[in-house]
Amino acid sequence: MKKTLIGLAFSVALGGCASSPDKIQASYVSPMQYKDYDCNQIASELERVSRRANELHGSLKKTADADSAQMAVGMVLFWPALFFLEGGDGPEAAEYGRLKGERDALEKAAIQKKCDASIIPQPAPPGIEAGGEAAQQTSSVSVAADKN
Repeated sequence: MKKTLIGLAFSVALGGCASSPDKIQASYVSPMQYKDYDCNQIASELERVSRRANELHGSLKKTADADSAQMAVGMVLFWPALFFLEGGDGPEAAEYGRLKGERDALEKAAIQKKCDASIIPQPAPPGIEAGGEAAQQTSSVSVAADKN
């Protein structure tokens, strides 16, 4: 009986934890919505999407880390508190998945239009948030787009 309750508490706790942003899957976005964009417009949209995705990545990572810490404390100190664990994947996670899908669609559109490869910003290394190196990378997109 005791093992069953502990297993149930552990299952409920894991279900309430927020996902790491690295594990959130990209939603499908059709590249056809960008068919009328020129290379400069694709570059601008890639910059906007990348900037917002970097912001959300940092926020989602903090939420996932906080949930992991709460779960660890709850498992050690007072496991019934895990039933009240807040978190889970909310609207930010859904938006992040959509933005990842938009980025994929924009990259496909850029390839179809034969845009210069330099307009596609490189993904930020893990742990780099907007305002850091990632912001410098996305600002180089507009420079590359101006050259086209």
